[in-house]
Order: sequence, then C-alpha cells, then structure tokens
Amino acid sequence: MTDTESTSPIGRTQRRLLRRIYNGRAVPIIADGKDFLTYKDAVKYLEALDADTREAVYEEMKASAKNGKGGTVES
Repeated sequence: MTDTESTSPIGRTQRRLLRRIYNGRAVPIIADGKDFLTYKDAVKYLEALDADTREAVYEEMKASAKNGKGGTVES
C-alpha cells in the first residue's frame, strides 16, 4: 500500500472495484453529471467530495457499470 492509498478517503475495496470498472473502458461512465473514462479521473473526483456525496457518486458509478450505461463491464 502506498502513502497515497493510506491517506485516501476511498477504501481499498472501493479502489479495487473502480480499477475493474475502468480497466480498458472505451465509453465513459456518467456520474454526478460528469463523464469518467479513466480510473484516475474517477478517483481524483471522488477524493475531492465530502463523505456523503462521495458514497452517492461511487454507488452511481457502480450501478452505471453494472447496468451497462456508458459501456459494458464483464463480470
């Protein structure tokens, strides 16, 4: 674990899921009215949010990926 990960408000489990969601993505995921194509963009945005908003946007990203909105994710 790096120093960045240990000070991040995003947990390890959430980071792992985000990496899987954004790995090789060609179509962005829309969450909180913004589009996210890469893991780094998504994490940077989530880290800038307060805890309640961060959790809501994370769940929105997860649901969008699961429902195939903004591209498909293989499970």
